[in-house]
Amino acid sequence: MAMHSSPTSSEPSSFGRLLIIDGHSYAYRAFYAIRSLQSPTGAATNAIYGFIRMLGKIRARVQPTHLTVIWDGGLAAERMTLLADYKAQRPEMPSALEEQLDQIVDFLRAASVFSYMKESAEADDCIAAITHQAEAAGMEVVIASSDKDFMQLVSPRVRLLNPHDKGDALWGAEDVKRKTGVEPTQIVDWLSLTGDSVDNIPGVPGIGAKTAANLLTQFQSVEELYRHVEEVRSEVMRGNLRASEELVRRNQQLVRLRSDERCELTLGDLAVKPGDDEALRALFMKWGFRTLLQELEQGRIKAQGFFDQEMSAR
Repeated sequence: MAMHSSPTSSEPSSFGRLLIIDGHSYAYRAFYAIRSLQSPTGAATNAIYGFIRMLGKIRARVQPTHLTVIWDGGLAAERMTLLADYKAQRPEMPSALEEQLDQIVDFLRAASVFSYMKESAEADDCIAAITHQAEAAGMEVVIASSDKDFMQLVSPRVRLLNPHDKGDALWGAEDVKRKTGVEPTQIVDWLSLTGDSVDNIPGVPGIGAKTAANLLTQFQSVEELYRHVEEVRSEVMRGNLRASEELVRRNQQLVRLRSDERCELTLGDLAVKPGDDEALRALFMKWGFRTLLQELEQGRIKAQGFFDQEMSAR
């Protein structure tokens, strides 16, 4: 998929470019990308190594001036109040992955990458909050995640980098519309109609992604759709919409990211800084990452674009 307007150049804007990594999303992806890798003591290191390589590849692609990894701190109480089964179907994190998360954070600390988690707050909301803070400061923002909820944040200054997109394209509004049939500003209403099986949010019966997009193209918003529901041609669909209005209104509150979440981090915290070579060396030796240790010794690991090799060799 082709890239579109800014940020597409390798040079950040004069206000800077913030790269936000959805921590748990990439930790899971790294864990399953490399099935077996162990330290000299026999401890699992596959998620650690995969995360390091993925982070390096993304940094080389985006060339950020600011960088942070945001982690889930739990489920938002407000969403649990609205829907008791919110995300209830998700399986427990594999213990072999859970055991590696703190060590990934150890790596981020040694690499001088700002890592953040707020207790009882979802990463999505903190990512929305810092995105809006960066936008207000005139910065470009790239959010690295496969979570479709982030499509609602896309704007002229905000792009998405989806790990499932092999072309490494930075998604803008045109890409969101091509994928969903709606504008970023309509994503909340689109998901409110379709529901989201990933988060265990039920949608309106009989309304899938394409039908929801067609309805929003015709009526522009859920508000206008219900104001003119009698104009919906299908009698069955009209009935389902009427019967599901309370569900759709609730879904809007579940799906909309809370950019007002109070996350205690500032843009100054996120400026890219050189890593601590000695701390990195100690970690790579502990984990048995010979290739990374060699790269460090050769001076190839720097603040910008480090760890940009593929994940094939340890």
